[in-house]
Amino acid sequence: MATAGETVAEASLFSPAYHCDAIATTDTMLRLYPRKAILGTFERNPKAAEAFMATLASQVQDLRTRLERRNIHSARGRVRHYLALNAGSDGRTVEIAGPIKNLAAELSLTHEALYRTLSDLAANGEIERVKGKIRLVGPRI
Repeated sequence: MATAGETVAEASLFSPAYHCDAIATTDTMLRLYPRKAILGTFERNPKAAEAFMATLASQVQDLRTRLERRNIHSARGRVRHYLALNAGSDGRTVEIAGPIKNLAAELSLTHEALYRTLSDLAANGEIERVKGKIRLVGPRI
């Protein structure tokens, strides 16, 4: 899943044939860059190549985190894992971008399971829900 400002099909830069597709779920504008132009830019501009490598490394880290989270069997465990890793600079506040259903999809949960889990965590005093945010309270998750 790519969001605004992200790249799609990066691996095709380094493969003679790469089969991938994408489905836009909202109005979308894409830019297409020829493979030779991109690789040429990397040759001429090592800083651009380094920035691209950093982006790819970040994507690999994100993918590993998602795979680790999907191996957590309980909804509660998945939600707690997500909250712990996504707290902002205060270490306690998680910004929820978009509808909560999007978060459910990211966690591979039904939205009903996510709503129940968030309600349970709130009832147990572990979180507070504020519009667009979840604040961790009590001992850190």
